[in-house]
Amino acid sequence: MTATFHDAASTEQHAHPNLSPREIEVLLGWLRTDSKVAVADSMYLSVGTVNTHLTRIRAKYAMVGRAAPTKAALVARALQDRLITIDEL
Repeated sequence: MTATFHDAASTEQHAHPNLSPREIEVLLGWLRTDSKVAVADSMYLSVGTVNTHLTRIRAKYAMVGRAAPTKAALVARALQDRLITIDEL
């Protein structure tokens, strides 16, 4: 019997980066909006701080071999790591 794509994907193991709770909060906020400014305003941060968090998040993903250079790639990583569901986007 041949494994289906779903079977292979469900058994695949991913190395998880050690994201801080604040990094997760910033990541999820940005994934749910179209603007870093909106995230910064809602979290009482500067846009520079939001960018710093996103840079660190990307670096942590790269360190575990799961590069995420784009917002789309970060969405994929967040879904894979069960940080967010499709319905929450």
